[in-house]
Amino acid sequence: MDALTAVAVLFGAFFVLLFTGIPVSVALGVASFLTALVFLPWEDSTYIVGQQMNVGIESFSLLAVPLFIFAGNIMNNGGIARRLVDLALVVAGRVPGALAHTNILGNMLFGSLSGSAVASAAAIGGTLHERQKKEGYDPAFSTSANIASASTGLLIPPTTAAIVYSTVAGGVSVSALFMAGYVPGILMGLVVMLITYLYARKRRYATTRGAGAGEAALVLLRAIPSLLLIIVVVGGIVAGVFTATEGAGAAVLYCLVLSLVYRSMSWTDFKEVVVRTVVSTGVVMFLIAASSAMSWVMAYTGIPAAITDALLSVADSRAIILLLMVAVLLVVGTFMDITPAILIFTPIFLPIATELGMHPVHFGMVLILAMCIGTMTPPVGSVLFVASGVSGVTIEQVVPRLVPYFVGLVLLLLAITFVPALSLGIPGWMGLLG
Repeated sequence: MDALTAVAVLFGAFFVLLFTGIPVSVALGVASFLTALVFLPWEDSTYIVGQQMNVGIESFSLLAVPLFIFAGNIMNNGGIARRLVDLALVVAGRVPGALAHTNILGNMLFGSLSGSAVASAAAIGGTLHERQKKEGYDPAFSTSANIASASTGLLIPPTTAAIVYSTVAGGVSVSALFMAGYVPGILMGLVVMLITYLYARKRRYATTRGAGAGEAALVLLRAIPSLLLIIVVVGGIVAGVFTATEGAGAAVLYCLVLSLVYRSMSWTDFKEVVVRTVVSTGVVMFLIAASSAMSWVMAYTGIPAAITDALLSVADSRAIILLLMVAVLLVVGTFMDITPAILIFTPIFLPIATELGMHPVHFGMVLILAMCIGTMTPPVGSVLFVASGVSGVTIEQVVPRLVPYFVGLVLLLLAITFVPALSLGIPGWMGLLG
């Protein structure tokens, strides 16, 4: 009964506050405090909630989050997007709908470097939109391809989503999560490319002029310094040269040096990058602090155990329970951004997943991919709104074009859920699963 009361108060207050326009972080903190008040005196509730919020962000590994945010913001202003677009165009130039495929490959490359789906949609989509429009591409189609592929960088490392999940999940190896993200992230890009190819061939979209060997070599040479960031950061973390936090620091230094070499960021631009980083970091850290208080309240009142028992009692079939979990995560993703969703639902669903024999690294990939799909769906899809704003296409125009991508990515999510090797193959082969 205590757990049922706690669920009603905690999630009732949270969703009421959320739908009245209160920011997610504030709604989390207030709902946690109100739930604590039901079970504890005022003084204890105030002290414990405040203490848990402080403990939640008192972590060395979380320093990687603001550092990766900083590195991503530097890349947005550092001339890297243009070089990656040129490289993607060389690769995809001879395929029908070449510019749309270039957009997808550009998102995969830039997203994996910046770790931000929104930044990728804005940078790559903004770079290619006018050119696609001039060559006769349906703006709703090109925008939908940009939206569907922008989130690949949340899976392909280095990614802050994996770091946040690692912290909430109780110290799951960041190296294992990084390696686990490659296959799902690349498969996500390939699914989007397949759907794009079928549509482009049907509409007879042209290819572009193929680059000669000399031109292709020059483009690759110009892009190599940007691509080396992945080797430096991910390779260093996996090889044990430095931790995720130290790797994030190396990423910042590398991006700063690269921007100086490219001479593409002024002192004014740098100051704006710092301000954006500070604001974004404040938002993320307050979210983590508030979610830590919520996690403590849930643990104290027995909510995760109660939900686990309830869900396991619904059906005896492991497959049906996994399908229910996936369905809930997809629904959550339609109205909640990826960071708060990871913070809130990892403590709830991870015990269920482990009870069913799912490895925490595998569950992390399922959770992140489900949230990636959520970024492209209304009513709160962040990538959906940013990419539509960049291209000037209305939500009503682009949503029908997104339906085939949504279906394809949901099928991929089911494959990732029921075929553990797709997530665990690489980290298992490298001996990172413990």
